[in-house]
Amino acid sequence: MIKDRLLELGAIKFGEFTLTSGKKSNYYVDMKGAFAGSPELLGELVKEISSKTAAKKVAGVELGAVPIVVATAYAQKIPFIIIRKEGREHGLKNPIIGPIAGGEQIDIIEDVVTTGGSVMRAVKLLREAGAIVNRVICVVDREDGGSALLRENGVDLVPLVRISEVLKDRK
Repeated sequence: MIKDRLLELGAIKFGEFTLTSGKKSNYYVDMKGAFAGSPELLGELVKEISSKTAAKKVAGVELGAVPIVVATAYAQKIPFIIIRKEGREHGLKNPIIGPIAGGEQIDIIEDVVTTGGSVMRAVKLLREAGAIVNRVICVVDREDGGSALLRENGVDLVPLVRISEVLKDRK
């Protein structure tokens, strides 16, 4: 079970943390560290995510989602897109890495969804480029508003693990 593997590998840490949003939390989800230490976990996640992917192309926001997106695309033999967190002032200056055909359906893969802000930005960028985006698959949903924000914008959030499942077992 993915939840158990995340705990076993220390991907979910407990203590005092400040999140990207500035909010304080008593737990932190460290997927990047878990992948670096366990390629087996990445393989397990790819298998689960692949079973939930409907599109013929996947996308993800740098940095946390990149290993999952690339591994999933490779396993399914489909193309992928990377969304930069910030625009560039040099080179092509494009926040989207990879081609998009108008009307193409793309599933977004994310490591962790909290408020949904960064993944919603990715949805908007892809839609502006002509893609159809109606699904986000994430490893962990922190259940902090992301699902509602996405739903309001016509996007289904499909989590492998909800943080309430993890916290329930810790009590």
